[in-house]
Amino acid sequence: MLSFFSDQIDKHKAVSEEEKTLNDLEQSEGSHFPGDDYRPSDRKNWMAGLDVEKLTLSKIVWPGTHDSATNDIGIPLVSRPLAECQTLSIYDQLVLGTRVLDIRVQEDRHICHGILTSYNVDDAIDDVIRFLSETHSEIIILEMRTEYGHKDPPEFETYLADKLGQFLIQQDDNLFNKAVSEILPKRVICIWKPRESPKPSRGGLLWNSDYLKDNWIDTDLPWKKFQSNLKHLSEQQPISSRKYFYRVENTVTPQADNPVVWVKPVTDRIRKHARLFISQCVAKGCADKLQILSTDLIEEDFVDACVGFTHARIEGKV
Repeated sequence: MLSFFSDQIDKHKAVSEEEKTLNDLEQSEGSHFPGDDYRPSDRKNWMAGLDVEKLTLSKIVWPGTHDSATNDIGIPLVSRPLAECQTLSIYDQLVLGTRVLDIRVQEDRHICHGILTSYNVDDAIDDVIRFLSETHSEIIILEMRTEYGHKDPPEFETYLADKLGQFLIQQDDNLFNKAVSEILPKRVICIWKPRESPKPSRGGLLWNSDYLKDNWIDTDLPWKKFQSNLKHLSEQQPISSRKYFYRVENTVTPQADNPVVWVKPVTDRIRKHARLFISQCVAKGCADKLQILSTDLIEEDFVDACVGFTHARIEGKV
């Protein structure tokens, strides 16, 4: 019993030390970067506000959400705090400025996060369609995947093509350097990641997992995750040379053997340092590699940081 409490104290100290390291870095080096003072006048239409003639996909820093459809997961006040990575609906996230969604499903087409379940995926897709019907120039990356430990929903590729067909951007390796204006009126890059079913074919309406990559690590230590994100990003090719999207997740993950297991207090350890991460990308010489930046519990300032850096790229300030 004494060793258990000793371990918990050590883990708490480790987290506190890592939080201090990040806070000290932000205090000493700041979190400024080109475009950090930019604020979109209309987050719902921020791509339209940046001039779709000049805005190529390769210039965008895409604000994304991690486990996007968990706003109604589990049982309120019981299991929900263990898995609720977003409190906003898919529609509200898109209106706020989110442009990359990470939606996970199980065999019966319900949203899930681990063993916890939520609403039918129809609700999430309908939110996407509602947003698309209200805007004209916003492009979305929609990642659909079968959750770990679950079976693929039957005929799900056909389902996605039928639901989103009029909006889908066909897989094309030449897309990355095209301007948004050249891609419209198509609006959705849909990436389908089944666990066992055949992955989408090249050139089809859906994109496969080869086109969205990341280097996720399972840790609740914020400095460890921050360093890992910078390291793996620095090892990527510049965006201009890539034919895939690369995602950095500015998140940490609750660990079952630690005293704090609710999502919000754990992910807040790193979530507040999104601007610091962008500034460190500039300082470390990998600003030309940053593409998708995802977060838990997305807020306006996170969107503004991504859009501001995108604006700076368009203006040639990066």
